[in-house]
Amino acid sequence: MHVNLHATLAAVTSRIEQRSVASRQAYLAVLAKAKKPGPYRGGMGCANAAHAYAAMPANDKLVLRQERQPNVGVITAYNDMLSAHQPYEHYPEKIRAAARDAGATAQVAGGVPAMCDGVTQGEDGMELSLFSRDVIALATAVGLSHNVFDAAMFLGVCDKIVPGLFMGALQFGHLPAVFVPAGPMTSGLSNDEKSKVRQQYAQGLVDRETLLEAEQAAYHGAGTCTFYGTANSNQMLMEIMGLHLPGSSFVNPGTPLREALTVAAVQRAVALSQDKETGMGYQINAKVVVNGIVGLLATGGSTNHTMHLIAMARAAGLIVNWDDFSELSGVVPLLARVYPNGSADVNHFQAAGGMGYLISQLLGAGLLHNDVQTIMGHGLHRYTVEPWLNDGQLAWRDVPAQSADEAVLRPYTQPFSADGGLRLMQGNLGRAVVKVSAVKPEHRQVRAAAVVVTDQKELAQLFKDGQLERDFVAVVRNQGPQANGMPELHKLTPILGVLQDKGFKVALVTDGRMSGASGKVPAAIHLSPEAMNGGNIAKVQNGDIISLDCDAQTLTLEVSAADLATRTAAAPDVSAYQRGTGRDLFALFRDNAAHAEDGASPLLAHVA
Repeated sequence: MHVNLHATLAAVTSRIEQRSVASRQAYLAVLAKAKKPGPYRGGMGCANAAHAYAAMPANDKLVLRQERQPNVGVITAYNDMLSAHQPYEHYPEKIRAAARDAGATAQVAGGVPAMCDGVTQGEDGMELSLFSRDVIALATAVGLSHNVFDAAMFLGVCDKIVPGLFMGALQFGHLPAVFVPAGPMTSGLSNDEKSKVRQQYAQGLVDRETLLEAEQAAYHGAGTCTFYGTANSNQMLMEIMGLHLPGSSFVNPGTPLREALTVAAVQRAVALSQDKETGMGYQINAKVVVNGIVGLLATGGSTNHTMHLIAMARAAGLIVNWDDFSELSGVVPLLARVYPNGSADVNHFQAAGGMGYLISQLLGAGLLHNDVQTIMGHGLHRYTVEPWLNDGQLAWRDVPAQSADEAVLRPYTQPFSADGGLRLMQGNLGRAVVKVSAVKPEHRQVRAAAVVVTDQKELAQLFKDGQLERDFVAVVRNQGPQANGMPELHKLTPILGVLQDKGFKVALVTDGRMSGASGKVPAAIHLSPEAMNGGNIAKVQNGDIISLDCDAQTLTLEVSAADLATRTAAAPDVSAYQRGTGRDLFALFRDNAAHAEDGASPLLAHVA
C-alpha cells in the first residue's frame, strides 16, 4: 500500500539536495572517472598483477589471471582487544571460502586501527579517539588503492570505526560495498545495575573490587557492548541505510544464523560486483542519509552521530547540519527504549522485533524514504523482514505485525514520545546539541551558577572534595576538536547523576563530547564555536548564571553583550595536549579540524 511521505521528511531531504548541488556533482564526477567495464584488474601491468596475486593459492591465481571473475577486497578492523571485533579474527578465511564457492576470489585489502573508547574513557588515549575515525578513512583508502577489486566488504562495528570505514569507502564509491556486522555479546549484568554500582563507587560506597566485578559481569564476552551507544547505533545505521543484510545487525556472534549471514554477505558482494551501477557512492544519496537520521532519532541513538553522520554525508558530497537533525526530531517519534533510554539492551530490542519491525513502522508512518537503493535491490521495504534458518538454510520472513515487547519497541501509533529526543540548543554561547530521550521532563530546565573547568578530572576532584553539593552548570571547555581532539567526557556521568539524584539541579555545557550512552543529566554538548575557535564558552567565569532549557531549545549565558565584549577569552594550556601517548602526532588533525557541526573532520573541511 502506498503511504504518503511526511511533509517534513520531504522538505528536509529537498533542502539537503539543494544545498549540496555543487558538492554532489563534483563527487559524482570523480566516480564517473573511476568507473570502468570489466574487472578492475583487467589490463594491468604484468609485474603489478604478479605482486597482487603472489601469495594467493594456485586455484585463486588461475581465476585472477583469467580476468573474468570478480575479486572482492576486504577491509578489516579486527583486533582481539575490542570484544566487538574479536569475532572478526576468522572472517577472512570464511569470506575467501564463500567467494570461491560463488566463483570469485577475495583478498584482505588492508587492516584499519580500532581503538576502544571503553578502555580509553577518562584516559589520555581518549584524545586520539575522534580523529581515529579519519585515520581509519585514510587507511581504508590505502587498502583499496591497489585497483584490483570489484567490490568491497567492510568488517567493523564500534564507535569511530564504522564512520571511518564509510568515509573511506565513499572515496571508492564506484565499487559496491557490503558492511558485515559481528553482533552483540549476550546479555550479562543489566545496564541499570552496572550504572548503580558506578554511582556507588563515585560516592565511595563500594570499593574498586566491587566495581570491577560489576563491570566484568556486564562486559563478559565476545561481541558488541549491549547498551545502545555509538557502536550499536552504527549497526542500526548500516541496516537502515541499506548496507547490511536485512536483520543482520543484532544477531549474536558464533551462532549458526550469524555464520549463515556472513556467507550470504559475501554472495551479495559478488553478485553486486557484476553491476557497475551499484557502487556505494551512487547508493548513498540525500534520501539514504535522511533515513539514517530518522533511524537515529526513532531509537534514541548516539549523540556522536550528530557529527559522524554529517562527516559521512560530506564524504558523498552531501551537506547536512544540525537544523536538519532538529527539524526531523520534531516529527520522528521515539519507538525504542534501550539503555540508557530504558532498561532493555539490544538483545531485548532484537527479540522484540528488531530492525525489521522498526523499519516497517517508520515506512508505514511515511517517515522513511522507500525509494532508495540497497544492497538487496531497490526499495527499503526489503528490510521489513527477519532472517532465520529454514532446515539449516538462510531465509527471510516478514516480521510480525505486533511488537513482542512494547516496553522495548512500539508501533508508531503508540510511541514512547512524540519526538526523537534530540534538540538543537542556541543562544549567546553558540549552538549545541542535547539528547533528552533519557532525561526526565523535570530535569530539562536548569538555571544555575557556572562551575568552570578545563578537564573532567578537575570536576571529579571538586566532587570528591564536597564542593558540588548545590545547583550548578558544569562548564567543561577547551575540549573541542581543535583544542585536544574532542574526547568523550563519559566519566562525568556518574558524578552528575549522583548529584541529580540528591535533588540538585545540574547540567553540563561543553565543547567536547559525551559518550554515545549520554544519560539522564541534561548535557549541551559539541558547543560550537569551541573555545579554541573564538567561542564565548572561553569567556564564561565561575558564578556566571547559565540558563539551559531543553524544551525551549535555548542556551543562555546571562551576561550582557557589553560585558562579554570586555572579557578576555581564557587561553588553553596547549602544552597539556602534548604529553605523549601519540597525541603529538595528531597536531595536524587538530589544526585543520572542521567545526563540530561540520563533522569535525580535518579531511572534509573543504566540502561546502
